[in-house]
Amino acid sequence: MSKYFLFQDQKKCIGCMACVVACKSRQGLPRGPQPCLVVTVGPQWVGEQPRTAFTFMPCFHCENPWCVAACPTGAMHQRSEDGIVTVDPDLCVGCKTCISACPWGAPQWNPETGKAVKCDLCYDRIKAGLKPACVTVCPTQCLYFGTPDEIPEVRRERYARARAQEN
Repeated sequence: MSKYFLFQDQKKCIGCMACVVACKSRQGLPRGPQPCLVVTVGPQWVGEQPRTAFTFMPCFHCENPWCVAACPTGAMHQRSEDGIVTVDPDLCVGCKTCISACPWGAPQWNPETGKAVKCDLCYDRIKAGLKPACVTVCPTQCLYFGTPDEIPEVRRERYARARAQEN
C-alpha cells in the first residue's frame, strides 16, 4: 500500500474540477484522459431540497495493484520506496491491459501519445516537499494529503469542528 493517502471531505467539495484541471495541466494531457476524476452523485432530494455530492476519484495506489500485475512490459510499476504506482512512458507500448485490469478506471488512455497515464500523486512534488497539485489548487480545501496515520486525526478534527458549529 502507498505510504501516502489522499482524503476528500465530500461535504466541502463544490465540484469545481480545479483538481482535475491541475492534474491534467501538470501532466500536459489533451482532451480525454483524466487521471483524477470527480464523480457527480445526484441530484438527490434531501427533505425539500435537491442535493448533489461530488466524489474525488484518484488512483488508490493499491497494495497489490492489478494494473501492475497485468502490464506485460513493466511500464506500470509500484515504487518500492513509497508504494506509489506510476507509468514509465518509455516502456509503455499502449496495449491498454492496465486500463482493462483496473477496477477503478485509474489508468487512462492518452490518444496523443498512444500510452497510458494515471495519477502518480505528483511524486516529483512530494520529493520536493510539496503536496500534490490537486490538493494545492482546491478552493474549498476539501482534499487532504498525508500518511495513513495522519488521516484519522484530520477526520477527528473535522468531526469536532462540525459538532462545535451545531452547538
